[in-house]
Amino acid sequence: MGSSSKSSYTNPCLTLHQPWASLLVYGIKRVEGRSWPAPLRGRLWIHAASKIPDPEMIKAMETFYREIYAANGITDLKFPEHYPVSRLLGCVEVVGCVKCEELACWMEVPEGVRLEAHTEFCWLCEQPQKLIVPFEMRGYQRVYNLERKIYEAAVRGLRPVQAPLPVKFPLPEPQDPFSLKPGSLGSCIDGSLAAEDKTPGLLAAIAGAQAPAAQFSKNDSGESVIMQGRDADVSPRKRRKSEEFQKLDNELTRRADAKNQLNVE
Repeated sequence: MGSSSKSSYTNPCLTLHQPWASLLVYGIKRVEGRSWPAPLRGRLWIHAASKIPDPEMIKAMETFYREIYAANGITDLKFPEHYPVSRLLGCVEVVGCVKCEELACWMEVPEGVRLEAHTEFCWLCEQPQKLIVPFEMRGYQRVYNLERKIYEAAVRGLRPVQAPLPVKFPLPEPQDPFSLKPGSLGSCIDGSLAAEDKTPGLLAAIAGAQAPAAQFSKNDSGESVIMQGRDADVSPRKRRKSEEFQKLDNELTRRADAKNQLNVE
């Protein structure tokens, strides 16, 4: 796949916090959780935000993925050696977007993939590729287009990634790349299919992954959102050291706190 269709994007890119950004590019993470549906299909470039991940956060996420891959018999996961920030890392192919409850019940995909379903919308990703040398650049909110000069340089430096468990998400209508969309699969009526037996280790890993993700609990407009256990369901702000960006960040936080206070009252 190349650029997306049925959208205004030419070379779309999404900024994620680490370690989620690298986990996606390395093919370990197959589902990107968001509070809004995917506006595209096809190649999506992945950029790592500027916030340096806490070692405990990395440990929690790696533990989580070890547990969900163990559900499919994979016990030798190899994680990235480094989690660089403020870098363009690579790309994935977005092949669909479904509701959380749909993915959780989708018996045609591995159990570990179903266990990644925790946010309202699940962007389904295949064919990860990483840059041989990640590019330093700034990121933006939500999906945005890469600058042409960055794209032209980056596309030459891509190499395929051998994912630990490559997944092919079947399209309901193979001729329609947008057929895998919210509502196309249906969900569990009684929730029984989604209530798979979980080992104590998996339950502990899920709880451990939820804690670090909770700190990224605001979306672009500053409203509180429910976080996915393993994804920061947020389009990250690029926090800069300059006073201009720091003031903007403080103002957005102040408005969000004021709005939450009004909701409580």
